[in-house]
Amino acid sequence: MVFNISHTTTYKYENGVSYCQNLATLKPKDFKGHSLLDYTLEISPKPADFSERIDFFGNTITHFSIGQLHDELKVTARSKVDRNFDLQFEDIDLSSRKIITVDLAKRLLRGIEPELIDARQYTLKSPLISEISTDIRAYAKVSFKPNRPLYDAALELMQRIYTDFDFVSGFTNISTPLQDVMNEKKGVCQDFAQIAIACVRAMGLPARYVSGYIETLPPPGKEKLVGTDASHAWFSVFIPTLGWFDFDPTNNQIPKNQHLIVAHGRDYYDVPPLKGIIYTTGKNDMDVAVDIRPADVNK
Repeated sequence: MVFNISHTTTYKYENGVSYCQNLATLKPKDFKGHSLLDYTLEISPKPADFSERIDFFGNTITHFSIGQLHDELKVTARSKVDRNFDLQFEDIDLSSRKIITVDLAKRLLRGIEPELIDARQYTLKSPLISEISTDIRAYAKVSFKPNRPLYDAALELMQRIYTDFDFVSGFTNISTPLQDVMNEKKGVCQDFAQIAIACVRAMGLPARYVSGYIETLPPPGKEKLVGTDASHAWFSVFIPTLGWFDFDPTNNQIPKNQHLIVAHGRDYYDVPPLKGIIYTTGKNDMDVAVDIRPADVNK
């Protein structure tokens, strides 16, 4: 399935901005089963400085700065992605997921193969998941029993978070401690992904944060409105000998063709769509509009 993605972020500044530096993580990943066919980044006002690099986690990071006075910044990323979930795993015997138990995964992770060394970094503390409380650890232990298949444990964790937590927009922000989310059982997709990651890491296993998009469908008989899609986040668990497997606790889904991936990181702090430094006074307002639609492949 080929998708066109449009992601527009607009900042409006009360007293204008004389200078800003920004980092954007908006370019979708390109890997087997998830092919990036086209990508453009439109920035207004035009940046004085612009560059791209690949970060430590394999994400494309764009740096730009604007030195002229402006009262509005508009950043639009347009992408075309060919998503085929079946291709992503065509070389893997998915039935073997039942063989790799929680304890076996821990033993296999001690190996020296490059993919194991890389995966082990996702067992460590990260900026927004720095302390794992006893109740998060206890919540994880319900699913991650030693002789249970790791895939089944992660699947159950996803289902439990979906059932136990309420999606409440505006209840949290980037600075909300993870423990507050755990105590109140409220949050948004970023929070649910990070709770899951904390649980997996509490068991000494690798888990990473996935940022991207999910295609939303309108009610039957209704036309899809422009800009009603949104950025999304979920978590991924590494199963030794097989690779990374994704889980979406917000929607209680195994991400497949409707989940489009932009970046991987230790938590949200590594991969926000846009962040930066501005020189200004007064208030500023931000608006985000995301639109995802099947592409006309004949064009």
